[in-house]
Amino acid sequence: MSALTDWDSFYVIVGSAAGALIGLQFVVMTLVAANPPKGIAEAGAAFSTPTVVHFTAVLMLSALARIPWGSIEPASVTFGFIGLVGTVYVLSISRRMVTQTAYKPVFEDWAFHAILPLLAYVVLAVSAFAAHADSHSALFGVGAAALLLLFIGIHNAWDGVAYHVVVNIGGKKDRERRR
Repeated sequence: MSALTDWDSFYVIVGSAAGALIGLQFVVMTLVAANPPKGIAEAGAAFSTPTVVHFTAVLMLSALARIPWGSIEPASVTFGFIGLVGTVYVLSISRRMVTQTAYKPVFEDWAFHAILPLLAYVVLAVSAFAAHADSHSALFGVGAAALLLLFIGIHNAWDGVAYHVVVNIGGKKDRERRR
């Protein structure tokens, strides 16, 4: 289908970035695991795991966009399914953010872990359903959702690393100096 063919370079770039960043997240989590802070499991389910899920969604969207679909219908159903599942997932993450006790989320956390991902997945779902009427515009919505999820993941990965370095590792060094 020629509509998706026009997006070839975009999804190669975005998908490659998402794949590389998934690998980097695993490296970071391995380093953090050497000195796990209290409550890391419940906080990880609310803050770290979603970052990998968003990167994976971008990688999946990029791979699916490269399939030589015969028409827009199967692609739009698949993109819509990812958007709906992502929406439900973000709602469950919001609940985890409230129930975990290791860290009290601030507005920036709510924006980048709940509001913006919810927006991205809703845009993805709506774009998929709109593809039957206007596939050209709908594909811009799918691309925008993928790019937003990629940028959310980058922000959240950096924020998580900075938190662990400053609070956990830096705090440990301060405690050791005071002894």
